[in-house]
Amino acid sequence: MTGKPPATIRASDAPQRNGSRYPKIYSGPCEARQKFILGDVFGLDQFGVNLAVLPPGAWASQRHWHEGEDEFIYVVDGELLLVDDDGEHVLTPGMCAGFKAGNGNGHHLKNASDSPATYLEVGTRLKADRAHFSDVDMLAVKTDGAFRFVKRDGSDF
Repeated sequence: MTGKPPATIRASDAPQRNGSRYPKIYSGPCEARQKFILGDVFGLDQFGVNLAVLPPGAWASQRHWHEGEDEFIYVVDGELLLVDDDGEHVLTPGMCAGFKAGNGNGHHLKNASDSPATYLEVGTRLKADRAHFSDVDMLAVKTDGAFRFVKRDGSDF
């Protein structure tokens, strides 16, 4: 990042990333996801912060867990369903959840309601990490700060 970051912004003015970076075979449920990339605006490099919006029926991700990165979410508006190894948990505004690195509890959020849901996500930013996907044949391997998706055996899609 060059120049001095702003002191404040309106979250909806942050750079936006829509959809999923997953291989096409697994991206469908996440294609309607919308993220406002807040941390980058302020030059944050130790943790990422995004404001995410899930329309009805959309998923935030495939169910996954990280070897090295912690994750935290806070529901701002709407209703989300957190699905993890223990089952399904309804999250409403003001509720939060955290996922410690390396715990092996595959999790994801989905919007099973009929209204959009908004949540804040915060996570560690390591240069290298691996994310395991619980329900699909996929592994995300992060090197030099960028994830590459491969099959569990390491072969390409």
